[in-house]
Amino acid sequence: MPIATFLASIPSPDRGVWYLGPVPIRAYALCIITGIVVAILWAERRWQARGGNAGAVTDIAVFAVPFGLVGGRLYHVATDWEKYFGPHGDPIGALQIWHGGLGIWGAVALGGLGAWIGCRRQGIPLPAMADAVAPAIVVAQAIGRVGNYFNQELYGGPTSLPWGLQIRDRVNPVTGAPDPLNGIAQGPPLEVVQPTFLYELLWDLGVAALVVWADRRFRLGHGRAFALYVAGYTAGRFWIELMRVDQATMVFGLRINVITSAVVFLGAVLYLTLAPRGREDPATLAARQQVEIAS
Repeated sequence: MPIATFLASIPSPDRGVWYLGPVPIRAYALCIITGIVVAILWAERRWQARGGNAGAVTDIAVFAVPFGLVGGRLYHVATDWEKYFGPHGDPIGALQIWHGGLGIWGAVALGGLGAWIGCRRQGIPLPAMADAVAPAIVVAQAIGRVGNYFNQELYGGPTSLPWGLQIRDRVNPVTGAPDPLNGIAQGPPLEVVQPTFLYELLWDLGVAALVVWADRRFRLGHGRAFALYVAGYTAGRFWIELMRVDQATMVFGLRINVITSAVVFLGAVLYLTLAPRGREDPATLAARQQVEIAS
């Protein structure tokens, strides 16, 4: 491949993990943690602006975050089961979440269950809380995609576009054995590919801006802001997923996440159409929390 192509492309990090003595510091994990913190802080502000009590989002996150992480991992393992339980699979690898691999659908499903538990404990209507956290969640997803960049994963096919991503071999610096996750890049780039992680990152930020604008303009409530986030995200995930070339479970000749995106998109649009207009009374939200706490 011409040298000029590499000069006009995006370099990939030479590694995704650093060591503080024997302790590995993984970029992927740092991005996930950063995304969660940013989401909680922003959602807290949005919840209070809608009339809710301070601290409610943080309290609910105690349930939603671990549920979401478990759900995200379960979905990933279920849809890439051959990687872990196939003829040459690594069953232990199914538990190694720090190596990457979180499915958003499982994270939203089980995370939603955790949020529902937290909301019930505080007497908060789940749809109202979902509207407050919606743009914060998609920004957290965008931050998480930076972790995929450091892991050098989730990319598309070869390209000559100036924003193509360089892919390099990573090897163990001691043994010289291939080690895509823990190794250090050696030698020149092997190829330049579509940076689908970057496309999704930018799309996610656009969806967050759309939800914030629509929420202010139309005073979305009763879960409609969350439904808009889901519809916007899945619309982007549909076409971005079609560009990816990493191994995936296929259904009807399509990647399973393409099918899931289409189904979830239709469900979100249906909910957005049928849900009640307007927004919950702020005084009611705060009062329900206070009554629950008092009891």
